[in-house]
Amino acid sequence: MSVTGAGTPKVPGSVLADTVLERLTATYAAAADPERAVPMRAYMKDVAPFLGLTTPVRRALSRTVLEGTPRPDEADCAAVALRCWELPEREYQYFAVDYLRRHVRHCTSGFLPVARHLVSTNPWWDTVDALAAHVVGGLVAADPGLRADMDAWVLDEDLWVARTALLHQLCHKERTDTERLFAYCLSQSGHPDFFIRKAIGWCLREYAKTDPEAVRGFLAREKGRFAPLSVREALKNIGA
Repeated sequence: MSVTGAGTPKVPGSVLADTVLERLTATYAAAADPERAVPMRAYMKDVAPFLGLTTPVRRALSRTVLEGTPRPDEADCAAVALRCWELPEREYQYFAVDYLRRHVRHCTSGFLPVARHLVSTNPWWDTVDALAAHVVGGLVAADPGLRADMDAWVLDEDLWVARTALLHQLCHKERTDTERLFAYCLSQSGHPDFFIRKAIGWCLREYAKTDPEAVRGFLAREKGRFAPLSVREALKNIGA
């Protein structure tokens, strides 16, 4: 089943999301550290304001927020994620990413338009990469029919959507569709942006842990097609 979506997905009604968001905003806001938030925002290139919650603190608070809540269905996951994306502080989006990583197995291919919205809204590597590898990648692994969507995404004008397609097989290991992986890398080999060139090297480096000879052979055959950054990243752990 191939799924595409345009525009902003509608936030589903969800009693569970109501409970989670009420707890989440109260718990996170009470623990905010405005002084710590300043360098966190600067480190992330001012992509969003921060509450100033370190990762260990944030995840401990999240466990408190979710204590006793039931397993979500797809509508609950969409409602939680979309509502977190409407909040300004970045930690709420981190909560949503963690929530989806945990529960993506309860989502169908119909969740892909929501994932695309999250990838392309207020994007930066901190949310996009986790969504690519663990959410979009999980959806495609469960429904190979979504590979057709990835074929379109990798050519998208939005570099974060294209990066997501490049990285979506990052955790697939021996289940990697090698032909697509290499084709995607070639399709973006001339891209001028750092984040695409880095993603090419990263996805090849990760697959090299499974099949180093395939990656070496691919780069040897396509010598000169890739930016030095991509090649360095790809060969970092296996050598030329």
